[in-house]
Amino acid sequence: MVLDIGRVCVKIAGREAGNRCVVVGVVDKTHVLISGPNVKRRRCNVRHLEPLLNKLGIAEGASDEDVRKAFEAAGLL
Repeated sequence: MVLDIGRVCVKIAGREAGNRCVVVGVVDKTHVLISGPNVKRRRCNVRHLEPLLNKLGIAEGASDEDVRKAFEAAGLL
């Protein structure tokens, strides 16, 4: 399962479980780079994410500020 850039997810494992995040980069077929308003930018196993139907229009490697603005624009905060 490869998640595409801009896909909004919910973390289902780890200390940030239950928080929304967005995929900002793909590392390999089992890991992605995520960031979010309450989630630190980090590499994450795709098995620890639950993808949602929402998708944000962000570029690959978008800054944390761009991610926050995209969440606000989509009304997900």
